[in-house]
Amino acid sequence: MSNIDASGGAGNSRVPSNADLVFRFGLIFGALIIGVVLSLYMASQGTDFVMQVHGTIFFLAAMAALIAVAVRYGKFFADPSKANNGDERGYNLSVVKAGVIMATFWGVVGFLVGVVIAAQLTFPELNLDLPWTTFGRLRPLHTSAVIFAFGGTVLMTTSFYVVQRTCHARLFGDILPWFVFWGYQLFIVIAATGYVLGATQGKEYAEPEWYADIWLTIVWVGYLLVFLGTLWKRKEPHIYVANWFYLAFIVTVAVLHIINNLSVPVTLTGTQSYSLFAGVQGALTQWWYGHNAVGFFLTAGFLGIMYYFIPKRADRPVYSYRLSIVHFWSLIFIYIWAGPHHLHYTALPQWAQTLGMTFSIMLWMPSWGGAINGFMTLSGAWDKLRTDPVLRMMVVSVAFYAMSTFEGPVMSIREVNALSHYTDWTIGHVHSGTLGWVGFVSFGALYCLVPWLWGKTKLYSDKLVEVHFWIATVGIVLYITSMWVAGIMQGLMWRAYTDLGFLQYSFIETVEAMHVSYLIRLLGGILFLIGAIVMAYNLWMTARGPQNAETPYRAIPAAAE
Repeated sequence: MSNIDASGGAGNSRVPSNADLVFRFGLIFGALIIGVVLSLYMASQGTDFVMQVHGTIFFLAAMAALIAVAVRYGKFFADPSKANNGDERGYNLSVVKAGVIMATFWGVVGFLVGVVIAAQLTFPELNLDLPWTTFGRLRPLHTSAVIFAFGGTVLMTTSFYVVQRTCHARLFGDILPWFVFWGYQLFIVIAATGYVLGATQGKEYAEPEWYADIWLTIVWVGYLLVFLGTLWKRKEPHIYVANWFYLAFIVTVAVLHIINNLSVPVTLTGTQSYSLFAGVQGALTQWWYGHNAVGFFLTAGFLGIMYYFIPKRADRPVYSYRLSIVHFWSLIFIYIWAGPHHLHYTALPQWAQTLGMTFSIMLWMPSWGGAINGFMTLSGAWDKLRTDPVLRMMVVSVAFYAMSTFEGPVMSIREVNALSHYTDWTIGHVHSGTLGWVGFVSFGALYCLVPWLWGKTKLYSDKLVEVHFWIATVGIVLYITSMWVAGIMQGLMWRAYTDLGFLQYSFIETVEAMHVSYLIRLLGGILFLIGAIVMAYNLWMTARGPQNAETPYRAIPAAAE
């Protein structure tokens, strides 16, 4: 591929006729009317309070969409030429701007809830003895907020931007990208309110109930159509590697979500449902889903960000385009088989446990191949790390990616897993990946996007980026080291026996021993949250700042081999 970025525009499609606009409007309006009727039925006939609340939320969302569509198509009927116009060289960047705003918002919210539950684990009285504020309900809220609300919105936003720029084509569809974006935000609200109100399937990373899962499936199919449609009408003959990773993330997450969430609702007007899988089959399906949610949502998708934004920011070609393709195919083939390592010492047949462990160890090769490709992209541009804190943040994220993908295979080994599993060592491992890899590469992408999208020459303050970088880095180090220490100590105390063969320590003694580590973890989380707030302020001031300029897009080579 000759260019990582478009130097020209996307162009405009033909002006639609009034008949085309009437057909489009009728189709969308009819779908929204069905949504209004179904949501009213949910709200009025719901057999439990959560269903009634969610029916009301769906109804309000459908009514808001009806009004927005009517206003939008009213403008189109007045001037049909506006139906296919884009902003900035014909691209649809309005939905990308909305994504940047919501991703920043969800990031701060998710980190805040994380600090709250870290405080609850340290000082249990902060649970407040209220059902809505207990750790058991806020913990899945935090997990979904940072992974799906923040991380998912970042992925959706950057993929919409990158696929347009690298394909030289406007996003497929007019209303469809907006439906995907706001439909996903609606799913987040439904999931979050369900957790607080006590509605959950009890599956890690898959807690929303059956009707929320159906809604997400509809939205995700729309997402796939937008992405594939944009690739289909591309003007660039080759598909840049970042789009390969985005597409693998979209397709695989769809398959994982549908299969793992196959369930039978007790009634169509109630929240409760029963999974199609049970026993060890249910456990295997869940961790096939759970580990590959990490593999394709938190790894493949964010590698798409790495492969676009690091070369773009460094103004350098990807070190090896050939290595990126090897990285892609080996990663997606191996990752899909690694889930059983979550089920060591369970009823799962040992051959399946061993298979998962073996493929987890094999993941070292493609993971580090990708990390090397990211690092070596800076060949000839290492001096920029001294002057560009955004680039430094993204490169450090690759370092955390390399570290996490070394630690994960080690923890998958059966003998190591006997010590680490169910302890806070796992929590430290997960957060080294999510805060260091996912968090930093997402922050870097947001810092890049805001000046580009709002036409600014630079960020409001590079010094504030420096502050964010160092505060967040110290926070991550405090968090993961405290959890490593707590987890290993926890595992050793659990397996300590007296000379008579009794457990040497009671459960409460292990909790007391970890109190200092929990305090340090809380401090690390607070620092990371402060860094995110600093970023939000910096992005806000950048967007509303006075400086305006032509967005500094430069076409650069995609590979140098």
